[in-house]
Amino acid sequence: MPKKVLKEFKVEYLQILDESGSCDESLMPKLSNEEIRKMYEMLVLIRVFDQKAFNMQRQGRLGTYIQFKGQEACQIGSAAVLEDKDWVFPMYRNSGLLIARKHPVVQILQYWNGDERGMKSPDNVNNFPIAIPVGTHMIHAAGAAWAAKLKGAKDIAITYFGEGATSKGDFHEAMNFAGVFQTPCIFFCENNQYAISVPRPKQTHSETIAQKAIAYGIEGIQVDGMDIFAVYKATKDAVEKARAGKGPTLIEAFTYRMCDHSTSDDASRYRSKEELESWMKKDPVDRLEKYMRKKGLLDDAYKEKVMNQSKDIVEKAVTEFEKISNPDPKDMFKFVYVEMTQQQKEEMENILGQ
Repeated sequence: MPKKVLKEFKVEYLQILDESGSCDESLMPKLSNEEIRKMYEMLVLIRVFDQKAFNMQRQGRLGTYIQFKGQEACQIGSAAVLEDKDWVFPMYRNSGLLIARKHPVVQILQYWNGDERGMKSPDNVNNFPIAIPVGTHMIHAAGAAWAAKLKGAKDIAITYFGEGATSKGDFHEAMNFAGVFQTPCIFFCENNQYAISVPRPKQTHSETIAQKAIAYGIEGIQVDGMDIFAVYKATKDAVEKARAGKGPTLIEAFTYRMCDHSTSDDASRYRSKEELESWMKKDPVDRLEKYMRKKGLLDDAYKEKVMNQSKDIVEKAVTEFEKISNPDPKDMFKFVYVEMTQQQKEEMENILGQ
């Protein structure tokens, strides 16, 4: 007997704004000029922050830092859709996302200097702490979304991760759970082409990350991650679907890390200068600037003003950060449980002498 086709699948790709700043108006989401300007201002702010934090690490004023240059549109485009009540589970490359989510710049500097107090979320904003382990926080997001569904709440959960995390068991467990229980959860993959030094084709044989959703009965879409409008639209569609009780979505933002994996990495050892230069032509900030100039939303004076305002915000945060006293080393023992165990007391005495 001939084989029969049980089901056919497809993976859609979305781009609205191309490298030249030209826009497909038929796909353009409804955004006011003011909203577009706010997006641009936030893109510039987090890029200024990113460079300042990198410089501070090199100067010995900050601990290990993980840059996100090139991935700004992923974080700002998606954050623009979310409400404060929504549950956000960030990865280590999401400092820009947290800034867009009202997390004080000074606290993010605290965190990258080893002070966990920096991850205390602002009141009435549901930001979970940055997850350094790869993939573990995706399970937490699936659980938070399940809890929201059980309570009948309209808030959603969204988790961010790199494409390397999709090769971890946590990803598959979270996706399977979200699919089975149709939780209001969004899985946002910032596919920056490298799992540290391992290129994407060497850590998964899937042609796209988005197609991984198919196995779990979830919708998956790939978007141009350097296109802030495409990211915004895909996330908006996914959020609206989740709030309506229609289940989760996997968004693969096809982007590029224009920096080293971290301040302890040297990306020139595993990727070529030519590759980097080809991706820099797709820069998300430059692309939006080109669009805004065509629309009369940006000129040199406004661009300079935004840059100066961003530098001022970051420099003030740095000044405040460097005045903060270091946390008490005893805190790492005293705040694990309600009451310290005997073992913790002995460890604290052995390590701190008290």
